[in-house]
Amino acid sequence: MIVLKAGRIIKVSGPLVIAEGMEHAKMFDVCRVGHAKLIGEIIEMRGDKASIQVYEETSGLGIGEPVESTGEPLSVELGPGLIEAMFDGIQRPLDKIMDVAGDFITRGIAVPSLDREKKWHFEPIKKLGDVVVAGDILGKVQETTLIEHRILVPNGVEGEIVEINEGDFTVVESIAKVKTKNGDIVELTMMQKWPVRKGRPYRSKITPEEPMLTGQRIIDTFFPVAKGGTACVPGPFGSGKTVVQHQLAKWADAEVVVYIGCGERGNEMTDVLMEFPELKDPKSGEPLMKRTVLIANTSNMPVAAREASIYTGITIAEYFRDMGYSVAIMADSTSRWAEALREMSGRLEEMPGEEGYPAYLASRAAQFYERAGKVYCNGSDERIGALTVIGAVSPPGGDLSEPVTQATLKIVKVFWGLDAQLAYRRHFPAINWLLSYSLYMDKIGPYIEKAGYEGWQSMVSEAMKILQEEDELQEIVRLVGIDALSEKDRLTLEAARTLREDYLHQNAFHDVDTFASLKKQHKMLNLILDFYHLSQKALDAGVYLSKLIALPVREKIARAKYVPETEMEKIDEIFVELRNQIESLIEGGNLNA
Repeated sequence: MIVLKAGRIIKVSGPLVIAEGMEHAKMFDVCRVGHAKLIGEIIEMRGDKASIQVYEETSGLGIGEPVESTGEPLSVELGPGLIEAMFDGIQRPLDKIMDVAGDFITRGIAVPSLDREKKWHFEPIKKLGDVVVAGDILGKVQETTLIEHRILVPNGVEGEIVEINEGDFTVVESIAKVKTKNGDIVELTMMQKWPVRKGRPYRSKITPEEPMLTGQRIIDTFFPVAKGGTACVPGPFGSGKTVVQHQLAKWADAEVVVYIGCGERGNEMTDVLMEFPELKDPKSGEPLMKRTVLIANTSNMPVAAREASIYTGITIAEYFRDMGYSVAIMADSTSRWAEALREMSGRLEEMPGEEGYPAYLASRAAQFYERAGKVYCNGSDERIGALTVIGAVSPPGGDLSEPVTQATLKIVKVFWGLDAQLAYRRHFPAINWLLSYSLYMDKIGPYIEKAGYEGWQSMVSEAMKILQEEDELQEIVRLVGIDALSEKDRLTLEAARTLREDYLHQNAFHDVDTFASLKKQHKMLNLILDFYHLSQKALDAGVYLSKLIALPVREKIARAKYVPETEMEKIDEIFVELRNQIESLIEGGNLNA
């Protein structure tokens, strides 16, 4: 690390420090501020004056204290040791800081992001004489029981391998040497650095069409997100944003999960830190933490570090994408990140935009979400990686017209709108099916049908039509009462109630109902629509609606969601029972008795 000529502090305004004598520095350089050597980043240059956002508490800083620029941008260390780790917003390992400084983070503390002492067993894939390019997989390290860490050739390195070794190495020890075209010898280690504000390169993007299945029925059926897609979850306090993100982190079919607690309450982040190591990965039965990276930047930590935390998280996620993994990143919540932007913008005395947010809020949000995607990774072999970004938004008072939500909705393709009214009625996930949307449906629908789920698109369309008709009919009921409706309209209301209560409502804390495979969702939806179609036929034949509503099989339809994945034939038995009971009503003698 090169330390340039030191400047001196001339102003301190909360997390913003202005230093003069910084003509040798440049934008986004990392600086060491004051005698305490606090970490900061240059966010504005005017002549020889640099405005620095400091990622630590600035109380006690004085005028005239030195400011040293390192000449390097804010970067993360990438290598074995990321999985299972818990970092703060600028990738300082919280467990290591606790070992050194106790329960509270000491200002100016410098702890390496990746453990320099731990040895990892490196197994080469390439051999002597092989020609490698940036992005090629040199070898692998079994980081956890679930994740094979693929060691990549760093960006900008190309040439012939003249030395490569198998064995146990730390992340800073040389594992291979590459001779470039110029004849230079480049030593490669298992660790590389990458600036967080710059997206990692890839060969080309692919149109996302494969769904990232989550096991949450309302999401997978009506508002799916593609692998490599973007989604946002806005909702007021208490509507279940964090539980939705936990469910996605647990059940989504992503191989690596990066969870960012950006400005969230400390107790919520504590719950994550306590729960994730205890949660079992549904596919392997191993602890979920064995494929998870946690970034904890709670609301009581310095505000400027929130701004860095989502970039730190997405750079780590891109690194695993480049290995060929499907990665999901949960940012909870981007509203807190936007608040940090607003505070820094105010201290820089920039012209405020709507509600005091900076004018560049939308472009910064776009820069973050646009780093999602399904891509052909760099390297000589064909490797596909996907990075799915799901951001929670916390609009004040649940007002979805506020700037952060609106800026996000212009970028993302899936909107899961959480509704306080649904939450108050204890309907979870509290995603409002009339407000939410997914722009991936046209691609994902045919993909699911090709996977063997015939009629999926028409079933989903019909179910949504029933829910929309219910909303219209409820208006009539509120005005003139339910007696004004025909039997068929009342059947529509009954089918919609079954869809809402028995299909869309899902208990995150129930061992079976917490997750529903696509196969189970297909069977359940088919069962409810079968009841609707057969009941319409029965009404045409003169059967009273009251008899259809009172059918004994309806209790079994309601409890189908509690049928374990291993006993799916029980749902097929309910189909048979449903048809038999309705047919016996139609064939019954005194139908209208």
